[in-house]
Amino acid sequence: MSTSLLYHAFGLNNFNYVRQHFVDGGVIFTVDPKPKMIRCPDCDSFDIIRRGCFERQLRTVPIGFKPVWLLVRVPRVECRACGCLRRINLGIVDQRRSYTKGFGRLVLSLARMMPLKDIAMLLGVGWDLVKDIFKSWLKRRFDRPKLSKLQYISIDEISIRRGHTYITLVLDLKTGAVVFVGEGKGGDALTPFWARLKRSGAKLKAVATDMSPAYIGAVLENIPQVPLVFDKFHVIKLMNEKLTAIRRQLHHELKDGLAKQVLKGARWILLKNPENLSLRHNEHERLKDALRFNEPLAMAYYLKEDLRQIWDQPTKEAGADFLDDWIARARASGVGPLMTMANTMAACRFGIIAWYDHPITSAKMEGTNNKIKTMKRQAYGFRDKDFFRLRILGIHEAKYALTG
Repeated sequence: MSTSLLYHAFGLNNFNYVRQHFVDGGVIFTVDPKPKMIRCPDCDSFDIIRRGCFERQLRTVPIGFKPVWLLVRVPRVECRACGCLRRINLGIVDQRRSYTKGFGRLVLSLARMMPLKDIAMLLGVGWDLVKDIFKSWLKRRFDRPKLSKLQYISIDEISIRRGHTYITLVLDLKTGAVVFVGEGKGGDALTPFWARLKRSGAKLKAVATDMSPAYIGAVLENIPQVPLVFDKFHVIKLMNEKLTAIRRQLHHELKDGLAKQVLKGARWILLKNPENLSLRHNEHERLKDALRFNEPLAMAYYLKEDLRQIWDQPTKEAGADFLDDWIARARASGVGPLMTMANTMAACRFGIIAWYDHPITSAKMEGTNNKIKTMKRQAYGFRDKDFFRLRILGIHEAKYALTG
């Protein structure tokens, strides 16, 4: 085997080939650094004295399915110029690593397409080694995202484990990247983010969030000059919960009969948008029957449909008038859940109308939450919290697809 093959196959242009031998189905190449590499690792001076030699065995890229190691004899030198006494720099390996940079790049390339467990099995190494390579790259790339260019952000929490274990996420709505991951939920989880945001000098234009009192209080306390926009999806979701509560209450109150039978299977039909009702399954007629037998449910359904029109008005003033009218009708309904919803909408009026100045939503955040759940299922959970945090910070560059 020639030195030129080592250069072209493994990128070892500064090493001379010595010999090779085969062990347990793998290949070990013994190589020596060329004279031009034997210099002071600090000042690059060639005025050195050799002080022994140390052998390092490094895992490198495989040949087909055969694992390959490099056995490198690393001289230790003493520099006459600066007095340094150390081993020379090899260039192909980072300090305190048992694998070459080329092997690390191979692992990272495979990590874009395969689970870490499969990479470890393919390359014949431990899962921990693959994880450490991937984690080191994530840390260099995503550990502390820059906040100076933030303009629009979204704040939300996501459950990561049973037992009410949550994390709080802050998403850059322009790039789709998660810029902060905090433990727990509520205002306290965001404390480190506010400190970093203040130091960054970012000029936020608006913040999108749900109607959680904790997040509202945290935003108003830390960035009171930034408009708060309540996400359209969360407002409609809250109304759907009230509609479901009314249907459930009516179902319990009704005696056995036609009205109760009609109401029993109508939950998802009531929550659907009218344009999405299926003609094939006769959902239009089933909806009419459910509304005909239950006046409070009909009132709640039509208010739910009207609520969607708040964001379709031609001007901000028209949107505010429409919202005020909706609140008045919900309060006048006399239905408990609708009156509660009206009070919530009145308290959050400023954040709903703010959408006309900053038409942003948390749609990207919901998509990111789904990607995080998919990633967690593929990994069967994460024991290393810091690794999980780094995976989330880099998830906007990840793609997930079914295999096979």
